[in-house]
Amino acid sequence: MLKFIIPTIMLLPVTWYSNNSMIWINTTSHSLMISFMGLFLLNYPSDSNNNFSLSFSSDPLSSPLLMLTMWLLPLMIMASQHHLAKEPWFRKKSYLSLLITLQMFLIMTFTATELILFYILFEATLIPTLIVITRWGNQTERLSAGLYFLFYTLVGSLPLLLALTYLQSSMGSLNLLTTNLWLKEMPNSWSTNLLWLACTMAFMVKMPLYGLHLWLPKAHVEAPIAGSMVLAAVLLKLGGYGMMRISMFLDPTTKSMAYPFLMLCLWGMIMTSSICLRQTDLKSLIAYSSVSHMALVIVAILVQTPWSFMGATALMIAHGLTSSMLFCLANSNYERIHSRTMLMARGLQTLLPLMATWWLLASLTNLALPPSINLIGELLVTITSFSWSNITVILIGLNMLITALYSLYMLITTQRGKLTYHLHNLSPSLTRENTLMSMHMLPLLLLTLNPKIILGSTL
Repeated sequence: MLKFIIPTIMLLPVTWYSNNSMIWINTTSHSLMISFMGLFLLNYPSDSNNNFSLSFSSDPLSSPLLMLTMWLLPLMIMASQHHLAKEPWFRKKSYLSLLITLQMFLIMTFTATELILFYILFEATLIPTLIVITRWGNQTERLSAGLYFLFYTLVGSLPLLLALTYLQSSMGSLNLLTTNLWLKEMPNSWSTNLLWLACTMAFMVKMPLYGLHLWLPKAHVEAPIAGSMVLAAVLLKLGGYGMMRISMFLDPTTKSMAYPFLMLCLWGMIMTSSICLRQTDLKSLIAYSSVSHMALVIVAILVQTPWSFMGATALMIAHGLTSSMLFCLANSNYERIHSRTMLMARGLQTLLPLMATWWLLASLTNLALPPSINLIGELLVTITSFSWSNITVILIGLNMLITALYSLYMLITTQRGKLTYHLHNLSPSLTRENTLMSMHMLPLLLLTLNPKIILGSTL
């Protein structure tokens, strides 16, 4: 594991000792080298663990998420350049240091084998994210967004700490590599139900579950571009990853406890998709679409079959890349128009045709057009939820329809129509921006050719 953690730590001296004119090039190229080095993680025998050490190991569930985390840092650095252009060098380097620290915590979180260590690192990711949102956000509401983000996550995850200490004392160890050898079924009692709630609530807030999702649109809208990207692409996946990891401790309680949450997810994804149809704020629309997609992942994890876990993993990776790309596109609009209102950006297709192509590709992957990896994930989830209950196919089908509607609504509102009168001197799309979009799109297209490398150990 040190082969990823040490190069990531060494990014900090690279940032601080770099010449001011070379800071972007050095950090981007160094972080790209780390992410290319991580590619070998995806090439493993399907039933094996990469036991890096006693504390850290990666398996087919964590490897795709680890790869996504490492791939995202160079993209965040590329996306932030314009946002930080007028800042002094000290603040630029502080911002980059926070992103690097966040990546370090995330790598360790996804590979931690001990659940208490996982919890500590899970909470540690809050600090850099909070500072990025509250210090470098765009509007004055960023402080309230940061408070929402902090307290929702903290209140949700404190019961998890109590549950983990109880499990530790009753089982003697929380090491993921060994506990599955001596796991016992949980007794059927009300205290077990409370334990189940305590274990999953932290992850459901992080996902977020509909009803506990109010921190997400606020945090997304107020965060700077790198904050939005890392929130959508990686931090939401921590919830899904944690739920998958802890579900083996909670058998067979999940079968009886999952009903209300499955209902809430299926209802919530239609509600949030419908909210997207009447949004005027572009970043808010993309944030609500994330809630809708993550509801499908929660459904898949609660159904608990091999296919549903495969679908959840595929959907998490696909959503991470797609929504991150949509936030980058929204940011490139904002840098030119200085407004997040979609109507202000109408007609941009005639001025920036290449950017319109990226918009089209991102919208089509967002609505799960075949043969994209998004569709593979959604199909696997739909099939498993249909085997759980036939009625779910109506709700998921309706959600797919509304997703297509708001994706096309977003595309048409921002790209088509007559140009607004206030657009006088738009700068053309930069090579940096086009590279950024292509680096989001390329993994999505390549995974379409060979999806099984991210579908986990169940293949």
